[in-house]
Amino acid sequence: MARERQHQPRALSRRSLLGGAAAAAGAVTLTGTAAGPASAASTRDVDVAVVGGGLAGLTAARDLVAGGRTVAVLEARDRVGGRVVNLPLANGGFSEGGGEFIGPTQDRIKALADSLGVATFTTYNTGKNLLYKDGKKTPYATDGILGSVPPIDAAGLANAAIVQASLDDMAKQVPVDAPWTAAKAAEWDKQTFESWLNAHAVIPSAKFLLDVACTSIFSAQPRELSLLFVLFYIAAAGNESNPGTLERLTDTANGAQESRFVGGSQQVPIKLAATLGDRVVLSAPVHSIARSGGKYLVTADGITVTAKKVVVAVPPPLAGRIVFDPLLPASRDQLGQRMPMGSIGKAIAVYDSPFWRADGLNGQVVSDSGVVRSTFDNSPPDASYGALMGFIEADEMRAHDASGVDEVKAAVLKDYAAYFGDKAKSPTSFVLQRWDNEGFSRGGPVAYAPPGVLTEYGAALRKPADGIHWAGTETSTYWNGFMDGAVRSGERVAKEVLAAL
Repeated sequence: MARERQHQPRALSRRSLLGGAAAAAGAVTLTGTAAGPASAASTRDVDVAVVGGGLAGLTAARDLVAGGRTVAVLEARDRVGGRVVNLPLANGGFSEGGGEFIGPTQDRIKALADSLGVATFTTYNTGKNLLYKDGKKTPYATDGILGSVPPIDAAGLANAAIVQASLDDMAKQVPVDAPWTAAKAAEWDKQTFESWLNAHAVIPSAKFLLDVACTSIFSAQPRELSLLFVLFYIAAAGNESNPGTLERLTDTANGAQESRFVGGSQQVPIKLAATLGDRVVLSAPVHSIARSGGKYLVTADGITVTAKKVVVAVPPPLAGRIVFDPLLPASRDQLGQRMPMGSIGKAIAVYDSPFWRADGLNGQVVSDSGVVRSTFDNSPPDASYGALMGFIEADEMRAHDASGVDEVKAAVLKDYAAYFGDKAKSPTSFVLQRWDNEGFSRGGPVAYAPPGVLTEYGAALRKPADGIHWAGTETSTYWNGFMDGAVRSGERVAKEVLAAL
């Protein structure tokens, strides 16, 4: 019988908070460092307290230490990584339960991984993709004239190409450091992405492609997103030398899903935390941050830290659950109230081998139905076993947040069988990670902005509140929502804090 594993958050008190926030959560503990839970009622006095032991918080701590400052990192979970986690499998292997892929122009996460000795390998992309639409399977090559675009009807392809070009052109007009200052910011921020798509993606098959792209990128429906936020996100899918494009967000080869990390993505925060040693305190959810006598008192489970400055490296909606004294500026608090997390889960079915490869398939699916509408081959580099990973996103995830693991498993395997045949019905094990139900994330991969938020409150994203500074992938100008954005935010906030001390 296949073994199932569902990672559950520990019970939280009413005022306890979180601590991951770089980029996605599970149950693997930090190993190879002196980090650990705080001893009963311990205290520390440091230059900077960092709330959150994800990639953003750990990167900030690394740079602050390099700048000669003392640091304490308070992480709510019993592991580091935040929204980046390796899930153990019954066969002794693992699969990534959160942030997983990196690609071109994601320079900072690559540089960090290189510095820690974490190598990458190419995401399996040999063979054909599958389009599953209207109950029909259509294999298609990704290296032909259409590239990775699914083979819908000619009118739909033409319409989708026009829409994509329009989005890329509009995105070029959005400053990544201040999208609310774009010349058409007010016009774009007052409408949803769906309302704009309805006016421009007029061929149903084109609308299908753009809808799938939206849920795959944001884990939210087009009706939930501000058009300005979508344009900013596209603009942010690049670096200082390469403008962002929608294609780079969605593609595997030459795109954001091009590579994976040897040993799993959580190797990066684990090894980074190891360089910080006992500066990292686990199982320490922060309850309150209070200013007193020119310093800040940061109170967490089992530990109290006094600091000159505080870096809060958690998503805006979760940062708002900390009690601040004095109160945060209203604009910052209102921002947190208005930026929800996306809804996402990852379902990994494990097999003796990646059997779909023998059929000439690369394991990647785009579908118009089912609980899982996009999949990847998550097998290890040596193909010693097969792993199919499916994203459960937006409405589909919300519909199954309260479902039992067996119910979700049955729905997922039904989809996998429709895509890859009867062999997919019988995995040797099955792992499910539901971020909506993860207590220190409550969703993923990113907190997004509905209409009206960026133009009214966006300026509060990175603006310090006296000695409190903000990090996390949501604050990044490039690769917002990705691991690279988390690292960039940590580097930026460390410079900011060092200059202020």
